[in-house]
Amino acid sequence: MINRILIRIKVLQIVYAYCQKNSADLNGAEKALTRSLQKAFDLYHYLLILITALTDAEQKKIDALQYKFLPTEEERNPNLRLANNRLAEQLRTNETMEKFVNRNGFFWMNDDSFIRNLLNTIVKSNIYKDYLESDDTYESDQEFWRKVFKEIILENAELPEILEEKDIYWTDDLDIIGTFVLKTIKRFKPAEDRKQKLLPMFRDEEDHRFAIQLLHRSILEHEENTTLINKQIQNWDLGRIASIDLCIMQIALAEIKNFPSIPISVSLNEYIELAWYYSTPKSGTFINGILDGIVTELKNEHKLLKI
Repeated sequence: MINRILIRIKVLQIVYAYCQKNSADLNGAEKALTRSLQKAFDLYHYLLILITALTDAEQKKIDALQYKFLPTEEERNPNLRLANNRLAEQLRTNETMEKFVNRNGFFWMNDDSFIRNLLNTIVKSNIYKDYLESDDTYESDQEFWRKVFKEIILENAELPEILEEKDIYWTDDLDIIGTFVLKTIKRFKPAEDRKQKLLPMFRDEEDHRFAIQLLHRSILEHEENTTLINKQIQNWDLGRIASIDLCIMQIALAEIKNFPSIPISVSLNEYIELAWYYSTPKSGTFINGILDGIVTELKNEHKLLKI
């Protein structure tokens, strides 16, 4: 589940923090990276649990209507489609999710106001209206949550604020982890029942090694890569270069130099994207120019043989 885009972001966050502290504690940095990746994986589960939290809120609302004084005909006979949604129930009883909740607790238990507001937004939407008019099938239940998650939950302005209170990096993770949740919803099959597989933390062991090795090389080659960068920016005022830009270039060089299977153009594009997201609008162009000059120099000196 944790792909290389997210790994690069997490390595950047850890290396930047350690550079600010002027620390080269490799063991501490690795532990911090492992914790950060685990937290991103936790977010994946918490976002899936949000589906069951909303379904529970719908059931509580229906139950409360049964005790209302002089309920309307609609309140006496509420529509149960959402409360009985098959995908939500399959997710609630999923073996992996049950183990996660038992180990970590129910994440949304103290966010009743947020859950109620989000549920109200959902039931007032055209997605909900179309859902009630659709055939009562597992596929329509599944498609309902896919659309709700993509068009309402991930677009909800309050969600990043809620997540940031729990982990400051989750707002950065939300877009990527959200795509994994959508992929998971789409993969659910009724025949799998409680044993439906969720996405693993890493696609394979190679991605896990990539995370650790990229962190190690970024820290261990810090001085070497700083020297390469300094040669290219001799005519620049160092005080005017953002420290995050320097950090991005150092990690990019660690990847370009140490991972022969990753094309140079792929690495350059990924770190230019990070610069646009984490730094200034002009940083991408600046970083591209500096890294291109270093790559050319390394190739001319036969220190970099890949393309």
